[in-house]
Amino acid sequence: MNLLSPFCVQNLVAVLIVLMQGKALPLTSTSSFLLTAASTITAPRSFGGNETDYEALLAFKAKIQDPHSNTLSSWNDSLDFCNWPGITCGRRHGRVRIINLVDQKLAGSLSPYVGNISFLREIRLANNTIHGEIPPEVGRLLRLRVLMLTNNSIEGKIPANLSGCSSLAELYIDHNKLGGEIPMELGFLSKLTILSFRQNNLQGRIPHSIGNLTSLESLSLRRNVLEGNIPDSLGRLKRLTSLLLGENKLSGLIPPSLYNLSLITTFNLGGNGFRGSLPSNLGLSFPHLQWLALWQNQFSGPIPGSLSNASELEVISFTYNSLTGKIPDIFGKLHRLSRLHFGSNNLGTGGDDEMAFLASLTNCSMLKVVSINNNRLEGSLPITVGNLSTYMAYFGLSGNHIVGRIPSGIGNLVDLTFLYMDRNQFTGEIPTSFGNLRKLEQFSLFSNRLSGKIPSSLGNLPMLSVLYLDDNKLQDTIPASLGGCKNLVSLRLSRNNLNGSIPEQLFGTSSVLFSLNLSHNQFTGSLPSTIGSLRGLSELDVSWNMLSGEIPTSLGGCTSLEVLHMDDNFLQGSIPSSFSSLRGIQFLDLSCNNLSGQLPNFLVTIPFISLNLSYNNFEGEVPRKGVFTNESAVSVVGNDKLCGGILELHLPECPDKEPKKTKMSRLQYLLAITIPCALAGAITVSSFLFCWFKKKRKEHSSDTLLKESFPQISYERLFKATDGFSTPNLIGVGSFSSVYKGKIDEDGTLVAIKVLNLQRRGASKSFKDECEALRNIRHRNLVKIITSCSSIDFQGNNFKALVYEYMPRGSLEKWLHPTQETEDDQRINQVQRPNLLERINIAIDVAAALDYLHHHCHSPIIHCDVKPSNILLDEDMIGHLGDFGLARIFQEFSEPSLESSSAGIKGTTGYAAPGNNCSFPLPIIPLNIANILIE
Repeated sequence: MNLLSPFCVQNLVAVLIVLMQGKALPLTSTSSFLLTAASTITAPRSFGGNETDYEALLAFKAKIQDPHSNTLSSWNDSLDFCNWPGITCGRRHGRVRIINLVDQKLAGSLSPYVGNISFLREIRLANNTIHGEIPPEVGRLLRLRVLMLTNNSIEGKIPANLSGCSSLAELYIDHNKLGGEIPMELGFLSKLTILSFRQNNLQGRIPHSIGNLTSLESLSLRRNVLEGNIPDSLGRLKRLTSLLLGENKLSGLIPPSLYNLSLITTFNLGGNGFRGSLPSNLGLSFPHLQWLALWQNQFSGPIPGSLSNASELEVISFTYNSLTGKIPDIFGKLHRLSRLHFGSNNLGTGGDDEMAFLASLTNCSMLKVVSINNNRLEGSLPITVGNLSTYMAYFGLSGNHIVGRIPSGIGNLVDLTFLYMDRNQFTGEIPTSFGNLRKLEQFSLFSNRLSGKIPSSLGNLPMLSVLYLDDNKLQDTIPASLGGCKNLVSLRLSRNNLNGSIPEQLFGTSSVLFSLNLSHNQFTGSLPSTIGSLRGLSELDVSWNMLSGEIPTSLGGCTSLEVLHMDDNFLQGSIPSSFSSLRGIQFLDLSCNNLSGQLPNFLVTIPFISLNLSYNNFEGEVPRKGVFTNESAVSVVGNDKLCGGILELHLPECPDKEPKKTKMSRLQYLLAITIPCALAGAITVSSFLFCWFKKKRKEHSSDTLLKESFPQISYERLFKATDGFSTPNLIGVGSFSSVYKGKIDEDGTLVAIKVLNLQRRGASKSFKDECEALRNIRHRNLVKIITSCSSIDFQGNNFKALVYEYMPRGSLEKWLHPTQETEDDQRINQVQRPNLLERINIAIDVAAALDYLHHHCHSPIIHCDVKPSNILLDEDMIGHLGDFGLARIFQEFSEPSLESSSAGIKGTTGYAAPGNNCSFPLPIIPLNIANILIE
């Protein structure tokens, strides 16, 4: 309906007034005036479009919020609505054809009045924050060709009456919050070429009616919760080039009809539960394939060799499946290949040439990613791996069985950003050429068999944020040049043979270091005070080293610390008061050091999850607040001078600081007279019982020592672990004990169980000496004690045993002087006798152990029985010194008679030096080693 504007009304009134007054106007003036009035009546707004469109746009604006861009502020009467921002009208009828408000930061909801804009062909509202539901009235737009609502917050279900948009060719409702099922009515949109509903919450099955959309070229339903099988009807979509069904809950077999879609370029079914094997003619079925993503399914069988026929392939992703067999040597024909993902499968056949396929990849000049992590691949890396594409950014070989040396040519791949080679069996040294990888950000080589030094050239990597070299056999010191890695966030060097002092440069330059693990090495000296500059440090582990001195007070400056492990060192002094600043720390372990002093009061104010202060020299009263009220969260055992605390800590009561003075009663006077008399009689009786109790007290002292030193295990578990101490599990018999092998853990780990023969004279003394010697020592060339047992057997007899780490290669004795049975075992297991180099290394191992016992223990320990049968060999033929039954602790500056030993000749005949009674043993130890070297 056309309405008269105020201007029109004014003109008509003026004409009427003139006519009523009978005044004549000039013809030209009258004509132009009437024409003006007439034009005003026929076009009341001077707009070129339909009033219905105008009203619908105003209703659309009323539902939309425009707080940022002010795009809709100009939607008013000052402009023809065909000139409003985002509006395009047709020239012929002046009707709205396109609404395009992409990336305008609009909010609000969609007005149902948009269904009144009947000539509308395109609605483009992508990349806003529009919410609410799609109005069903949109289904009235018969001329609509494009509906794009991508990346909004639209909710509800997809309206079934969208099928009324019979001209619809492109439908995008990606990245929203749609739910419910996909309406089967969408199968009536016969002109649809693009259907994209990815990243919503759509449920149910894929409708079979989708197969009726024979004009469809792209179907994207990724990242929903669709389930069930792929309908076989999709095989009718002959024009389909892109099929994206990944990251749903689809399952079953891939319909064979899909392999008839010969125009497919993108085929993504990753992140579902599909099973079965891949067809051998996969590459022939999809000759134009560019992107093949089948990751995280349950596919099995081999990788199809026909993929070499899909010459346009750029991406292949089979990660997280159960594929088997050998990786075919065919990918060199794919010159456009940029990404190859085969990680987390069961690939590998046990052959020595399984890594040969890498050589063919040198023809792929566009290659950027090679990932074969977590498979069963064996063999060594070809030297030609250094000739891979210079665009290589990701190279992942982790979790395989790759052997041999690391080719130095990898240093030529100068674009490498991520290099993962951990959990393999690489040997030799880390190539210095890795210092050329200036773009490297993450470098992982942990859990290999690498030796030698850490290359100082690694300090040339300015982008390095993660460096994992733990669990190898690296030696020497940490290069100070690592301080040049100023972006280092996580550094792990634990479980190596590194020694020397920790360089202060490691802490002086990197302010972003988050996690640092240097545990299980042989670092000496004190912890550098510069560590306090690491304000962002969250995890620090320097446990199981030989660090000494006091804990630096600057460590309190690491206010982000949550985990701090400093246990099993030789740290002294008290807990620094600066630790009160560590308000976020949750795990603190200072156990097995020589720390002293009283427990600081601020410890009760920190919300620890675990606090371990055991086996130190702390003294004074244990608080009854904070973490100290939770016996499962705190440990203070092994501190003989501590007292008080909650009952569950089993500490003695603290003496009263100010005992009360009370007046003695008559009863107290009487007791003062009678008690001394009773004591005199008791002393007389006890003198006769002293000898009888003496033996019992010795046994009890060894029990106490045992319980304080090592965790306990029951006799029943040991009985089961050795099948009742059966003869087949007996691996050795000594003077005071028998050694059995057994399995005490659920994972079947073998251990050696040394059972004392308490009927032999001196067995208990040997047991006590061994406990005393082992309680505070640890070295990679000493046999590690795991647990112990002091109990009674099923017959009620005393039982004592120590459980050690099992040495699978046995003793050096059986290798130097093998019996016929030993030679047969070696022949069956195809094990060769140690060569000259191995024998020298074993001698060095023994010397290193003795050097540690004599010079690096808190109190020097003399073994007194170094012989081949007490030198045990692990899987790598590394020597470990064992059997400390005759060992003695040598107290410096003490008289020989006061040393911790027993009289008499110590050692085994043939290995004890002439006149050796272990009173002054240090000068004669080389004679024992000399005897072994002669053998």
